Amino acid sequence: MLQHIEFSRPLRRVLGLTLLLATGMAGAQDPYPNRPITLISPFSAGGDADLAARTYAAAATKALGQSVVVMNKTGASGVIGSAQVVAAKPDGYTLLLARTGSQAIMPAIMPTSTKYKWNDYTFIGMLELNPYGCVVSNNSPYKTFSDLTDAMKKQGKNLNFGTAGVLTTNDMGPRQLFRMLKLTDQIPTQLPYKGTGEAVTSLLAGQTQFSCGSLGTFLAHIKSGSLRALMVTTAERLNELPQVPTARELGFAEMEQVVGWSAVFAPAQLPANVKDRLVAAMTTIAEDPQWRTMTAQTGSLPYIRSPEQTREFVQKQYELYRSLGESLNIIDASN
Repeated sequence: MLQHIEFSRPLRRVLGLTLLLATGMAGAQDPYPNRPITLISPFSAGGDADLAARTYAAAATKALGQSVVVMNKTGASGVIGSAQVVAAKPDGYTLLLARTGSQAIMPAIMPTSTKYKWNDYTFIGMLELNPYGCVVSNNSPYKTFSDLTDAMKKQGKNLNFGTAGVLTTNDMGPRQLFRMLKLTDQIPTQLPYKGTGEAVTSLLAGQTQFSCGSLGTFLAHIKSGSLRALMVTTAERLNELPQVPTARELGFAEMEQVVGWSAVFAPAQLPANVKDRLVAAMTTIAEDPQWRTMTAQTGSLPYIRSPEQTREFVQKQYELYRSLGESLNIIDASN
């Protein structure tokens, strides 16, 4: 028969503290990751963000040894999904596919409605750069970029263009172009969609006359002949589109500052061991030939960088769009 043993109060305290320490040490030693990771893509399926998210997820699953599952959380030009990551538990199981619009443009132009700052995250690393350009349907009467800009001047708001939402690169690139063309209130009409994929669909259907954005989503349609690229903002012509002139060649060198990009962010206050594991995975992904091939197939350029380099890059992008917003007088008036 077991006897009941009565411990003294001081001994009970020591035993309880020992149990807590042992439990804490066991928890601290749990390997990361030990369950699936959710990657929030703040734009709709089929667009540039979604392509980058799924390409990264496939490579990260191999590098981390756990499934990385993409969740499209759309709305408000990427703000809804981005805000969800800001508010998430900083344990490494919720990550963000960061994009130019949601992480640089929105905080720069609409700081009140965005509610998060460009640096309210743990920076894991840059992923890629997305060459930017303007495209039309192959049935369009605009055969050259000059044809399109002439139409902008003559037709003004009667011309429309599709975007992945206001204050995305699909929106800000044309704004920069309209400013350079000295258009005022008679600017083409923007038709915002939930993502670049939907904007491409509207262009193919003839619902919009042109679209400007990262060329990844357009590329397959350009190669098939259903869309025609008129201009790219890269410093040199793209190898895959050698017939398409650069903005600088066409006299619009200032358009070179508009470029798409993807990065991986996590909530702030991420534990150092978790951050180190994710950063190490980025190094592995950078050498993954399948990831590099898949990234190139989407029309993007591999651009993996360290957390420090990523922070510096994003800050410069934020400052660029803050300056552009001020020159266009479109900064949120309440700030």
